[in-house]
Amino acid sequence: MNAQGLRSTTLPTPLGPFSLLTIEDGILAAGFTADPAALRAELPPPWRDGDPSAGAAPEPFASALAAYFDGEVEAIDALPVVQSGSGFRAAAWREMRRVRPGTTVSYQELAASAGKPGAARAAGAACAYNLVPLVVPCHRVRRSDGSLGGYYYGLAVKRWLLDHERGAGSR
Repeated sequence: MNAQGLRSTTLPTPLGPFSLLTIEDGILAAGFTADPAALRAELPPPWRDGDPSAGAAPEPFASALAAYFDGEVEAIDALPVVQSGSGFRAAAWREMRRVRPGTTVSYQELAASAGKPGAARAAGAACAYNLVPLVVPCHRVRRSDGSLGGYYYGLAVKRWLLDHERGAGSR
């Protein structure tokens, strides 16, 4: 793997700037920040050391994200992502993408669907190490008691995303 083809872009959203780091195969990292370099610091080598070219978000990323924020919350479901991880984390990320917009699962339920019942803490770690939040929707994972749990970009953002998805589902 080399770092060629790494692109960065920042899109406006109702929650503020949302940055993406992409390659031809998909999204490497994304987040609610105006600084794509902050995302790059979290990438594994060789991507971390790459110098992304800045510009408009390539398709289908820009239109899918715009559609999501316009209320078509399933528009991001098929976006390709490229995450470095194996075993349980990869399984947990795959299972997160199966959680339908407007619904949530507990860390325990996520662990079970990813093949390790009883590994709620590992499911939480998979959420914490998810470099493509929103598209790999770790915001749809909550504690077993129904409370929101954590979210890297804050509970207000997590709450907004869940409310947005629930509202879109009732339209």
